[in-house]
Amino acid sequence: MAVFRDRIDSEWWYILTGSRKSEEKTLEESLQSSFIIAQEDVVLVTGASGFIGPSVVRRLFELGFHRVRCLVRSASRAQELRKLCDESKGQQLQLVTGNLLSREDCLTAAEGAAVVLHLAASGSRSYPDAYMNSVVTTRNLLEACVQHGCLKRFVNVSSFAVYDIKSKSTGNLLDEHCPVEAHPETRGEAYCFAKAKQDEMVAEYGLRHQIPYVTVRPGVVYGPGKLAITGRVGIDTFGFFLHLGGSNRIPFTYVDNCANAIVLAGIQPGVEGEIFNVLDDDLPTSRQFLRLYKRQVKRFHSLYLPKIASYLLCSLWERYSSWSKGQLPPSFNRSRWYCVWKKTRYTNEKLKKRLGWQPVVSTQEGLRRYFEACRAGETHG
Repeated sequence: MAVFRDRIDSEWWYILTGSRKSEEKTLEESLQSSFIIAQEDVVLVTGASGFIGPSVVRRLFELGFHRVRCLVRSASRAQELRKLCDESKGQQLQLVTGNLLSREDCLTAAEGAAVVLHLAASGSRSYPDAYMNSVVTTRNLLEACVQHGCLKRFVNVSSFAVYDIKSKSTGNLLDEHCPVEAHPETRGEAYCFAKAKQDEMVAEYGLRHQIPYVTVRPGVVYGPGKLAITGRVGIDTFGFFLHLGGSNRIPFTYVDNCANAIVLAGIQPGVEGEIFNVLDDDLPTSRQFLRLYKRQVKRFHSLYLPKIASYLLCSLWERYSSWSKGQLPPSFNRSRWYCVWKKTRYTNEKLKKRLGWQPVVSTQEGLRRYFEACRAGETHG
């Protein structure tokens, strides 16, 4: 196998050649005829060097898409993408270095793209920074897609964080009909605020400019490379680990399973304007997960706080934050408690029925890989 590099306007094309054995048409190949794009169409992946990005690129290659363009902020962070390219045969990976805050970079990245998988997100705790790097960047990318006029699908990667659990009318079941936060700024989380506003922006462009979009809302994405215990299990804010999840099921989705859902949302026909929640089967409870973590990774002291106590803590914290006029940030509040620690049931039925999604990695195997990575990283925070 040989690797060739051609310089095109400061962008690198990694073109791999190799012989392929003739083989019978697989089920995936037979399904490709129903996809909304052809294998030679350009697929743009933003945030490609992040946690989920390499798995998305790998899945695109597995499905036979030959031209994948990855937008990264820094070429130095694209080592895993280059490794993927080296492992692939007959595929083309274009790395574009740029910033979505730049309209010119967005125009360059989106040129000729038939599908955009928009993974880029802000991890900032600052509201202005989160807004700039989620909402403004998404607007710039959508504007570029409108100008080029060749887009067939825009996949907006959102989050469970936007849901307003307190106001839902489906009991303790969270599905795609659950309302989103009308006032996400009250959650006390910049990420929730930015993602809710990003979703609004995408829906607005879908209405005004007929952008064919799909919104994907993953639960807790986990796997090697993201080792911290999710806050849905508990927190160590106070110097020790406070277990808050108890008997709640954790809406885990292994990184490869999440990537598979994102790719299918970009290529399956007849789902424009739809929302899909992404989570795996056989979800463990918070208590089961914590017990396994202590057994498989390392032991540490934790204190379980019953739900009534955690709710009162959040309520008191919220009241004091309001009384102090924000001197104590509203990090804990009733809205967050409902979203993260209230007992909730989940479903991935729509994801399976409409997109034909199935987990490629079982929860048992995903947790095994995660715990193995945690043992090497030695972390629980």
